[in-house]
Amino acid sequence: MNEQVELANTFGAHRNHLQAVAYRLLGSLSEAEDAVQEAWLRLSRADGRAIENMGGWLTTVVSRICLDMLRSRKSRREESIETHLPHTVTSQENIIDPEQEAILADSVGIALLVVLGNLNPAERITFVLHDVFSMPFTEIAPIVGKSESATRQLASRARRRIRGAKAMPEADFDHQCDVAQAFLAAAHSGDFDSLVAALDPDVILRDDRQIGSARVSRGAVALAKQVSGRAHKAAQLALVNGQVGIIVAPQGKLLYVLKFTMNHGKITEVDLISDPERMSQLDLAVLGD
Repeated sequence: MNEQVELANTFGAHRNHLQAVAYRLLGSLSEAEDAVQEAWLRLSRADGRAIENMGGWLTTVVSRICLDMLRSRKSRREESIETHLPHTVTSQENIIDPEQEAILADSVGIALLVVLGNLNPAERITFVLHDVFSMPFTEIAPIVGKSESATRQLASRARRRIRGAKAMPEADFDHQCDVAQAFLAAAHSGDFDSLVAALDPDVILRDDRQIGSARVSRGAVALAKQVSGRAHKAAQLALVNGQVGIIVAPQGKLLYVLKFTMNHGKITEVDLISDPERMSQLDLAVLGD
């Protein structure tokens, strides 16, 4: 009995860290709690005296549990990504209320979670464990079932996707930001003329929420009428496959993406993507103010 109590106390000392790891790996407080609880069950069945590095052992176990949970999602995107108070989530009492959630929705943390949702499970595990928690690749490799070299490549690929690292001259990037920001500001304010000015006269809109012929529409005036004064308050600039576009992710729930094609200072094509499977294939990186 005393041995079990001692084991429980040892686990309790690591719970905060395990919760932080699981949350960043899964993006869900409830799933993170489940993963940590499963880690305790596995520890309670193990010989604690044979574990030399308890912190490392538990982190490895939680990471493997989270990897299995990510893979079980079978490529569907998370329906929602919950927010949290970094490093302090220890129980259900710490789950933030809607008002706090709305405030944190604009934070770097929730932006990162949106982007992490676009990584495959192995990339996500590798990036979080190495870049966030400084775990060496030699320890991560067995978790994801890859060689150390392959694990390094996973981290590098994840880093590029998160940072939106695409070859784009600075001038082009700044110009794309200006055009996209002008479009977004005009859509928010209902400035019809400014909206039309940001669009090519023959701009094409492809909207996957529509059916049949309504999926595709053409013309700056028609598009401006659709969006003028109707921009979602959670809309923000982002890199979409390396080009400046817009994402809408209120409180971390990714609703849709606007993928822009620009030419000669105008938006010539807009792809509105809301299908979860299609969004999961995009490289997204939220741009700061």
